[in-house]
Amino acid sequence: MTSINTNRAAMTALQSLNVTNGRLEDVQQRISTGLRVASASDNAAYWSIATTMKSDNSSLSTVQDALGLGSATVDVTYTAINTAIESTKAIKDKLVAARQSGVDKVKIQAEITARQSQLRSIADSASFSGENWLAVDSSLASYNPAKSIVSSFARGPSGITIQTINFNGDAAKLYDDNDQSGILDLEDTTTNGGVTYSVATLDISTLTDSANDTADLEQMITWVDNALGSMTTAAANLGALKNSIDNQTSFVKTLMEAVQRGVGTLVDADMTEESTKLQALQVQQQLGVQALSIANQNSQTILSLFK
Repeated sequence: MTSINTNRAAMTALQSLNVTNGRLEDVQQRISTGLRVASASDNAAYWSIATTMKSDNSSLSTVQDALGLGSATVDVTYTAINTAIESTKAIKDKLVAARQSGVDKVKIQAEITARQSQLRSIADSASFSGENWLAVDSSLASYNPAKSIVSSFARGPSGITIQTINFNGDAAKLYDDNDQSGILDLEDTTTNGGVTYSVATLDISTLTDSANDTADLEQMITWVDNALGSMTTAAANLGALKNSIDNQTSFVKTLMEAVQRGVGTLVDADMTEESTKLQALQVQQQLGVQALSIANQNSQTILSLFK
């Protein structure tokens, strides 16, 4: 039946064209955003997972920053303590030289004093972002010997877990202005002379070649040598800490890349596929327009019946 009130062919062609236009809009959105899941309405489950993973990746980025800050602090401390070791070795060498009878201990002490001043300067300058592990004051409320560096962020069934890399700062401090418990200001008392001294304050300028003074000098040499051993151990521990931080930094970077790939798998659009769909839908759209045009022209044939 031919009707001028209802054009079934045009209605069908219009419905088909609307469907094609809708699919074309979806493809164009994916191409413009690069995402096949741009909102919860696209795929609620994938969108929720991807949003959480993106949030976790942001937290991992913060962990990476914390590791970078910790690495810089440890690097400064490690460099400084290695330099301090060399100066302490020089003090020990001067003390060994003073053991020789007849040497001018006053002149040797002048050189030792210069090294002692240098040691304090090294410790005071070993600061990064306000953090100094070598020259401390344990009486301050802000002092905490337990050094910790945020190293990981993980989400598990029981919730979020944040882990740290820890280091005992008391084992590395060279000076403690509160109680002289640092490696270089830790005090000893000579057996014969009863003189209290530390690596930072020892003075041999008044010592003679007497048996008692010679014994006290050898005691000082042993004390400085013990301090060198403690400094060497501290430097080794700092080196191990630096290595741990570097390894964790590399791992976090790799983990962030893996998470990013995982998010991409869930929500990213396949641009090759979308490009193919776009071309096909554009052709379908053109054909739909032509089909609608033909369907609308069919009504014009009714006029010929009345000529």
